[in-house]
Amino acid sequence: MKQLLARADVNPDKASNDGRTPLRAASYNGHEGVVELLLAQERVNPDKASNDGRTPLRAASWNGHEGVVKLLLAKEGINPDKASNDGQTPLWAASCNGHEGVVRLLLALDGVNPDKVNNDGQTPLWTASFSGHDGVVKLLKERSQSRLAKERWPNSSLARFFKPK
Repeated sequence: MKQLLARADVNPDKASNDGRTPLRAASYNGHEGVVELLLAQERVNPDKASNDGRTPLRAASWNGHEGVVKLLLAKEGINPDKASNDGQTPLWAASCNGHEGVVRLLLALDGVNPDKVNNDGQTPLWTASFSGHDGVVKLLKERSQSRLAKERWPNSSLARFFKPK
């Protein structure tokens, strides 16, 4: 892999016909070492979406690859709340599949909206509830309550009681 990436005639960000890049493929499959190598390349866009709008972060979140999610979130230029063409964000994807660790990582970020709906009107809380992921439901409810308190009472001491754990 290192030898290929060292070659000038190899484009490490070249997408397949459906727009999936090597980084998205490695992220989807949880190959942390490959993800690290690709992220070290200046020619790789870490937030490049495929034709269906799915990013490497969404791919890693879908499959619960916490290590890959951490690597991607540490990279500048990542939008942690970027939705695919069907409106699914990385948080929605992790919530749908019950990946509590990834949900925690994403909820810790200011730029992630836990109440963002997909094209079918489903929030991360809706999909986690539908799929029976109790732990994820609890995490999302805590964050939604915290956000609501901050919106309703931004300068109140009450808002501090609704901080996510």
